[in-house]
Amino acid sequence: MSPEPPAPNINTGVAHPARRYNYWLGGKDNFAADRASGDAIEKIFPHIRTAAIENRRFLHRAVRWLTAEAGIRQFLDIGTGLPTADNTHEVVQAVAPDARVLYVDNDPIVLTHARALLTSHPHGRTDYIDADLKRPVTILDAPAFKRTLDLTQPVALLLVAVLHFLTEHDDPYSIVETLLDRLAPGSYLVLSHATAELLPPATAAALTSVPGRGDFTSRTYQQAQRFFDGLDLVAPGLVVASQWRPPPGSTPTPPEQVAAYAGVARKTTVAGRRWPLDFAGSRCPP
Repeated sequence: MSPEPPAPNINTGVAHPARRYNYWLGGKDNFAADRASGDAIEKIFPHIRTAAIENRRFLHRAVRWLTAEAGIRQFLDIGTGLPTADNTHEVVQAVAPDARVLYVDNDPIVLTHARALLTSHPHGRTDYIDADLKRPVTILDAPAFKRTLDLTQPVALLLVAVLHFLTEHDDPYSIVETLLDRLAPGSYLVLSHATAELLPPATAAALTSVPGRGDFTSRTYQQAQRFFDGLDLVAPGLVVASQWRPPPGSTPTPPEQVAAYAGVARKTTVAGRRWPLDFAGSRCPP
């Protein structure tokens, strides 16, 4: 199985979100510009590494629940980032070896590591698309999309810590709607989004001027919740990422150290109609 055609050369002099996130998680696939940008953000928001870890933990809990409890066997992971321990396919295929995972990212260095994301269990399948979330139709029309995902069956769309890199000019709500429209009823949206409203005002203001931060749009609870319009939120709803189904007996990390909302929701409509779903997320006739 091969990734999509090679991307342009890597620009190591400009910080990239995937590589900066890799740095905060303790990875080694980053450059001086990424580390400088990450350190500048950490100087203002000392809990940024905790926030990155909590976001990753939310991803793991969400996909494990979708696989084990909701019966989902297909995952579209956009904004994949660099391979680390417990990638999406490793988590879901540990529960369901036949699960299929399609990764999407637009960082050239992620493309160079794509084969690490393609080490599927022999009963399942993984693939990778080099594409930009800002052009969702490019993702939907990619050969890897068509050969990996069966659109007659539910798919979990993962948009974890990626939508805050879209500005309002990018029309992020339409992008999410375009992706969901192609997916069958019974599909799910998994989303986490950074927010400044959980931070002290001075910290939030200082973060807006960090060099190398690039386009970054913090959104409020109401703005994040809008991404779930028309979907049925799974309990506990849209919450601070550390509070989404934490391990029993654990104490969730305080909201001000996470600064991100997260939620999982189910698509129960087709062509404007609501369809009841069984527990596994399969379509049930009215």
